[in-house]
Amino acid sequence: MKDIVVSVITPVFNEQESLPVFFERVTAIMESIGEPYEIIAVNDGSKDKSAEIIREHCKNDPRIKTVEFSRNFGQQAAFLCGLEYCSGKCAILIDADLQDPPELFPEMLKKWREGYEVVHGVRKVRKGETFFKKLTSKAFMHVLSSSSGINLPDNSGEFKLYDRKVIDAVLSLPERSRYLRIQTAFVGFKEAFVEFDRSERELGKTKFTLKKMLKTAEAGIIPYSKKPLTLSLKVGVMLNICSIAAFIVFIVLAATGNGLPLTAWLFPSLGFCTSLTLIAIGVAGVYLGYAYDEVKRRPIYIVREKINFGETSDGKRG
Repeated sequence: MKDIVVSVITPVFNEQESLPVFFERVTAIMESIGEPYEIIAVNDGSKDKSAEIIREHCKNDPRIKTVEFSRNFGQQAAFLCGLEYCSGKCAILIDADLQDPPELFPEMLKKWREGYEVVHGVRKVRKGETFFKKLTSKAFMHVLSSSSGINLPDNSGEFKLYDRKVIDAVLSLPERSRYLRIQTAFVGFKEAFVEFDRSERELGKTKFTLKKMLKTAEAGIIPYSKKPLTLSLKVGVMLNICSIAAFIVFIVLAATGNGLPLTAWLFPSLGFCTSLTLIAIGVAGVYLGYAYDEVKRRPIYIVREKINFGETSDGKRG
């Protein structure tokens, strides 16, 4: 049996409408490429018929494999699982909703064969997205880049190709909090970019709610940046200076007989300072929470079942 060259990894959460088309398109593309491949579908606690559809495809084609989680652990955990279980010399990460086109695989592989070790799919056009979604996405990437101190490509999501060296480097990182965009940028390696028009979702509904967006933002910023903590310190110093200046103004006005009643200054100042104190405590609490999760060393995901893996006793590479 030939060594696997390309591993295609997709996280799945309630994608029963898109999965049949996904497997059809990805299989057709990979057959046309002509390299030995595997498709790893990580079932992230789906509640619909996604598991049954994946199992049926696994039964019909041993190159299609699945790892099924015991519950929903999130997209980042699913991608990480796929990287841990894949055997390819490179891996392509893609969502199952087909907004990122698998027809871009040949171009990404061409860049890889030219010597590039990370190939980013960059969205030139983002169809079907609201102005609010585009604005918040751009703002998030800007905040993520500035807070982490790492330059991240604009309009690039998880649709990427990783060389085996990159996969091994990312998996070697010790932290439990995982955010692949930052970790990929951190480990470095030679990058290339392939532009494409991102299509509107045609099958099923998006599972990326506002709550998940905020959770993703938190997971991307807090574990990889100390700036929220230092920001609290800087704001505290500035408020201290402002308070001293305001106190001097109050004394001068009182001495000239033009002072305002004490309550006019006291209550707004107390309320403002108290709110900032609570915000600072909240930020510190979030950091402590992430530190607590790291100390507990709980697994990032738990596997309930895996199909068509036979390389080692647990299915993981190596």
